[in-house]
Amino acid sequence: MRDGILVINAGSSSIKFSLYLSNGEEKPILSCKGQVEGINVAPHFIAKSPHGAVLNEQRWPDQPDLSHEALFKYMIDWIESQLGDAKLRAAGHRVVHGGSQYSYPLRINDDLVVELEALVPLAPLHQPHNLAPIRALARVHPDLIQVACFDTAFHRSNPWEAQSFALPRKLTGEGVKRYGFHGLSYEYIARQLRQIAPAVARGKVVVCHLGSGASMCAINDGKSVASTMGFTALDGLPMGTRTGTLDAGVVLYLLQQKGMTPKEIEDLLYKKSGLIGVSGVSNDMRVLLESSEPHAVEAVELFVYRVSRELGSLAAAMGGIDALVFTAGIGEHSSEVRARVCRYAEWLGVEMDHEANERDAMMISGIDSPVSVWVIPTDEEMMIAKHTREVLQSVKS
Repeated sequence: MRDGILVINAGSSSIKFSLYLSNGEEKPILSCKGQVEGINVAPHFIAKSPHGAVLNEQRWPDQPDLSHEALFKYMIDWIESQLGDAKLRAAGHRVVHGGSQYSYPLRINDDLVVELEALVPLAPLHQPHNLAPIRALARVHPDLIQVACFDTAFHRSNPWEAQSFALPRKLTGEGVKRYGFHGLSYEYIARQLRQIAPAVARGKVVVCHLGSGASMCAINDGKSVASTMGFTALDGLPMGTRTGTLDAGVVLYLLQQKGMTPKEIEDLLYKKSGLIGVSGVSNDMRVLLESSEPHAVEAVELFVYRVSRELGSLAAAMGGIDALVFTAGIGEHSSEVRARVCRYAEWLGVEMDHEANERDAMMISGIDSPVSVWVIPTDEEMMIAKHTREVLQSVKS
């Protein structure tokens, strides 16, 4: 009998899910995917086949206070009706913060939930929403094995100096340090590289995870060395609505001179900045690239500049660079952004094949380029499914 593995990625107002089937040997196969959105407003469930055909859709417009537990029960009941000869065995959760101690996925128990709750102050906008479905699923399906897959885990291989701020050691000891995020995406890309180009995977690689949330990571011989994100997922590159790296003095200015409250500053930095803040037009790179508005043009230029500057920093952290990888929404689909970044990176030895770039080929560097350049789609859900299967197999054995 095949195992059904449910993958959960929960946010503040939506729960995305994917169902995979596994026989324990070959890679998990995607069976369906979907989401529950409009939580606390007008809940809406939709499930689709891997090719995008709608399999089921349900709305509760008159029940805005429908609980996570009720929504999960509906989702689980529907999923189990689709399993056929398979059985739902485990659920893997994307958990944004695993702190300093967790460098691998773990089976969830009550003690682990308590420890993850203690990390809420380090990720107040993400961690509570990651934990809510864990509790709800435990009540709806108490026998289901649940696995936490941490977005910070891949970066625990960073050296001390890459994780540390120049702050008093007491604060560092309390957990104020650089953690890095998007780790599940980077781990997936590192594994894909081992299959696609083993020699490249053993070298010094910078991966650009460019999407609405954006970051970059230096990976040496398959291990994370440095990342642009730090204490929170606000650091590093400008994003769709987030500032990226910001002089801490700006926050002091907003507090002391502008009289803004911490909540107002949080809202500004996370929701009103980045591409939308600079452009005043959109947080969508596709819209900005098509716009002739001067501020939209400047938003794109700033984004590319910051990516290019961080590329130099990450190459320095490894003492060189052998390959550059683009992934996530912008990285996978915007040939224009890739071309601009590679133009900036010519000093590093990047020589782009512009025809290959325009047709979104997997390898877009020239044949004689000292630094190879790749476009590799990421799949964080597949990474979670693989981790969950590994934990499930260890439990069975």
